[in-house]
Amino acid sequence: MRQVRSIWNGAISFGLVSIPIKLVNATESHSVSFRQIHTEDGGRIRYRKVCELEDREVTQAEIGKAYEDADGTMIPITDEDLAQLPIPTAKTIEIVAFVPADRIDPLQMDAAYYLSANGVPAAKPYTLLREALKRSQKVAIAKYALRGRERLGMLRVVDDVIAMHGLLWPDEIRAPEGVAPDTSVTVRDKELDLADALMDTLGEVDLADLHDDYREAVEEMITAKAAGEQPADAPAPARSGKVLDLMAALEKSVREAQESRGAEPGAKAEVTSISSRATPKQTTGKKSTSTAKKTAAKKTATTKTTTTKTTSTKASASGSTRASASGSAKKSTQSQGTKKTAAKKTPAKKATPRKRTA
Repeated sequence: MRQVRSIWNGAISFGLVSIPIKLVNATESHSVSFRQIHTEDGGRIRYRKVCELEDREVTQAEIGKAYEDADGTMIPITDEDLAQLPIPTAKTIEIVAFVPADRIDPLQMDAAYYLSANGVPAAKPYTLLREALKRSQKVAIAKYALRGRERLGMLRVVDDVIAMHGLLWPDEIRAPEGVAPDTSVTVRDKELDLADALMDTLGEVDLADLHDDYREAVEEMITAKAAGEQPADAPAPARSGKVLDLMAALEKSVREAQESRGAEPGAKAEVTSISSRATPKQTTGKKSTSTAKKTAAKKTATTKTTTTKTTSTKASASGSTRASASGSAKKSTQSQGTKKTAAKKTPAKKATPRKRTA
């Protein structure tokens, strides 16, 4: 494994235990970068650091930092000034608490780092903290100073390494005011059932299988232009008009998702098929299951209903009800409006008892 250059050296403060560590980046960017050029002749556009008082370019060694006051006055700040600040986190990652991981709002997550033990003496206390985090199943909340400001961090274990995620301060998270729709919208149960069916059809995905299609297309285009070839034509974008019928759009989405995952093309997506449809992943505890059953009970004799373990029986044209050979029975509604009750009880579903007259 190649050595990664550390960006910060310090120590983890764990009570009275000090653990020397090195901070290294846990992520890297694969984005394609571009240079600015002069469109007329292709010349590079470069930025030069010029002192506005002397009107000349200066080197990096001549450049310092300063704070601009409200009246425009520049107050010089040196590295020595910052190093002498009376805060313990200047060179220390100070652990202040241990909390369950679900207490951390994902909106606060920032850059990620790996903490590497700095030297042989640091191996024992480093391992101690790592194993303590594993056994407690909690994360450590810490404060540290980096790049000119004090920051909040979360320490957790990744494989056999302690990782640290930078966290935004709570007052840096904006409240979602004015973001949600401000109109009153009613979502029907059928629409929720179809949304559940679409989610269940799409299923899960291994994030390792996902890749950056845009970056690959840019790299292929650059390769073609470098070879003097014509880049491939972009495919025509799918026409996306205004959604006029939400139910039709959901049903079409379910069918397309089924076809993309090898299901029978043209299979009709029905609300009543959610509880009985065989899927690669069985999900439990959905609120829409009970709603789907209630919806199915209200349908007319032309609508199919399903049982938990057996296929549904069919109502005859005259509205009479037949008992199946296995003893299961289904309610059906006559098209003329007459009502019949089931003659027998099934093991999976209790039939409503008939009222007796005195």
